[in-house]
Amino acid sequence: MFQLPDIKAAHSKVKSGADFPAYIQDLIKLGVTGYDTYVSDGHAVYCGENDFQITAEAKYPVLAVADSSNQVDFNHKLKLHQQGQTDYPTFCRDAAVAGVEKWRVDLKEMTCTYYDRANNVMLEEKIPGV
Repeated sequence: MFQLPDIKAAHSKVKSGADFPAYIQDLIKLGVTGYDTYVSDGHAVYCGENDFQITAEAKYPVLAVADSSNQVDFNHKLKLHQQGQTDYPTFCRDAAVAGVEKWRVDLKEMTCTYYDRANNVMLEEKIPGV
């Protein structure tokens, strides 16, 4: 089964949203079936077969996630990030301001779903370029 150093090595190659499809392929090769990333501090819970889970530590100081979500602003910031115009820390700050609590990547369905603090779906999209 995969371990945190394997995931960290794959994540270290990601410089912008444009690198996301290659990162997803690396995770699939490791045996990751999905993961949740929490915007407040960047920690993530990675899942594999047979209920295997591993939790990665916080990646940055705590960000305040807005109580109300702003889907229009988030969609705009996400597009910029996917085009490689922002780095990961900037995207996380933008997501917090827009009220994104977490995102869930499902590597079986090949979707990425963004949730607000009330666990409402803000956006679900197919993972591009995979």
